[in-house]
Amino acid sequence: MPADSASLEVRATDRRPWLPHWLTSESPLPWLLPAAALMAVFGIYPLIYAVTLSLYKKNAATRKMVFDPTHNWTKILSDERVWNAIYNTFLYTGVALVFQLVLGMLIALLLDSDRKGYGVLRAMMTLPLVIPPAVTGMMFLLMLNGSFGVLSRGLIAMGVFPPGFSILGTANTAMAGVLLAEIWQWTPFMVLIMLAGLRSLPKEPFEAAAIDGATAFQAFFKLTLPMMSKVIAIAVLIRGIDLFRAFDYVKVMTDSGPGTATETLTSYAGRIYFGNADFPYASTIALLTLIIVILVSTAFMKAFKVKL
Repeated sequence: MPADSASLEVRATDRRPWLPHWLTSESPLPWLLPAAALMAVFGIYPLIYAVTLSLYKKNAATRKMVFDPTHNWTKILSDERVWNAIYNTFLYTGVALVFQLVLGMLIALLLDSDRKGYGVLRAMMTLPLVIPPAVTGMMFLLMLNGSFGVLSRGLIAMGVFPPGFSILGTANTAMAGVLLAEIWQWTPFMVLIMLAGLRSLPKEPFEAAAIDGATAFQAFFKLTLPMMSKVIAIAVLIRGIDLFRAFDYVKVMTDSGPGTATETLTSYAGRIYFGNADFPYASTIALLTLIIVILVSTAFMKAFKVKL
């Protein structure tokens, strides 16, 4: 019997006659439908609903929504808190990305070894990632307390701050305190991605460079970084999008304060939504955040030629 006919016969006998035909077919559509349904319910529908809400304005006197497509977008242009939130969001994202990328690469280089015990160290890097961000924010809120916080008392003892100084209660240092929690929790994510990239690099170029007398620094800047460029770009893109939505740490640690020193776009939208119940304006700010993320991500992908 020819091989082709034998394979067809086996394939025919493998089918379960009691199952529906669409479950035994080779079409990918039946298996994509559940994911597509979830995307429609939790992704597309909320987006359409937010766009619809942004076309209305809330009447403060009657507390009813009135159709006015341009009201919220015009209000955004004249809202100083929106511009302050945009600045804080870019500052938060940029500083956190730089620290997480640099620290992630340095730690990954230190852990890139097959020596005994390094596997355990690499596994321990995942521990901060399983902690809910709200819990991390509360933990750093206590550690940065000016009266009894471990970190605050240590900095005061070293003379960095005066006695009783509140890091999170001062406008000039509150953002740094929030960023400390963000960097501590998500640097391990960068470490894992950088480690995966380092472990996948071919050894031959490095062996040839060592024979030619290249130093470790020369090999890093001439070989490692160029070969890791795509991995680094994708890691920066993923973390950048996530950082732009910063909410948990800001809400738990400072509640956007003192004043508006740590207010980001998402925290401002949340304050309007839950505090003022101005759903149309909050939805417009959320859409503005989405538009900025899309524009910046697209420009970044084109600049660094990232393909997803």
